[in-house]
Amino acid sequence: MASFLTRAFGLTAEIPPPRPSVQNLALKLTPVASGLASPLFVDAPSGDPRLFIVERAGRVKILENGTVLGTPFLDITGLVGTSGEGGLLGLAFHPGYGSNGRFFVSYTDKSGDTRVVEYAVSADPDIATPGSARPLLFVDQPASNHNGGMIAFGPDGKLYVGLGDGGGSGDAFNQGQRSDTLLATITRLDVDSGQTSLFAYGVRNPWRFSVDGQRFYIADVGQGSREEVDVISTFQSGANLGWSIMEGSLCFKSNPCSTAGLVLPVTEYSHAEGCSITGGYVYRGTAIPELVGHYFYGDFCTGFVRSFRYTGGISDAKQWPFSVGSLVSFGTDGFGEMYAVSLGGTVSKLERS
Repeated sequence: MASFLTRAFGLTAEIPPPRPSVQNLALKLTPVASGLASPLFVDAPSGDPRLFIVERAGRVKILENGTVLGTPFLDITGLVGTSGEGGLLGLAFHPGYGSNGRFFVSYTDKSGDTRVVEYAVSADPDIATPGSARPLLFVDQPASNHNGGMIAFGPDGKLYVGLGDGGGSGDAFNQGQRSDTLLATITRLDVDSGQTSLFAYGVRNPWRFSVDGQRFYIADVGQGSREEVDVISTFQSGANLGWSIMEGSLCFKSNPCSTAGLVLPVTEYSHAEGCSITGGYVYRGTAIPELVGHYFYGDFCTGFVRSFRYTGGISDAKQWPFSVGSLVSFGTDGFGEMYAVSLGGTVSKLERS
């Protein structure tokens, strides 16, 4: 029909423009805050010009107009335990934060157990109300590592909570393939009722996941040989990501093994390239249009930063010519621009070079 109309009436067929490639794009990371005490994450409510920086010991600080404010937005250092891989690990703002002032944190307490707690902002927009704490979730942690800790809201308005397999090594507590426990899962939490439900299981230590439209991008830290990124739809409730049958695309507990019913990684890398994956975000900012739709991730040990575009398969994959020492997290501001966080104390913004 289109070719007939073109011939008969001189119409031009509507062909979508090609997606811009990032292969010749030059980027840089520009430090925006330094001298921080073990920062682990950054986030911001939609449309908010401030950037909220999570410090491991239990503080959330505000970066505003290029300056880190002297008074923390939230200080719960008296509640947070930092032994092993513990600390204040996650922060998420309610989708209606602009009107209701509700936000959520995930941390390990002094006993090393996971807690998800709701807080509210005070009359001063730069200071939360410590007395507003409302506990929502408690998870007993049998070891001091593999706490997960990432929290983020999904398109359904529920809060998603990432939890590791309980720690140790080799799935020591046999949690990986259990769907009747919160360990080794991405759990869906209704922040109004407090009810939980299983979203995905079979994760070892999901060190950062993010939500982009109807897709979840989950970076799962491997055991001894593979690091992986899994992509699942919001409609894949109950997805099994394979641990500890698999480590990445490799059999782990027995070889050969069956992959039936498992979600395998969309990409992975070996420990010849890095040792601990740090998951990131799909870029949805406006400053660098070529990057829109590209997912960023990296490695804590080697500091590389990579990206790809996923539309049922990977395309336009690239390793960027810069690195971040102790790359512990990515994050976004209220306008979708992207940041990288170094545990060494620096937050940097991704910009056009």
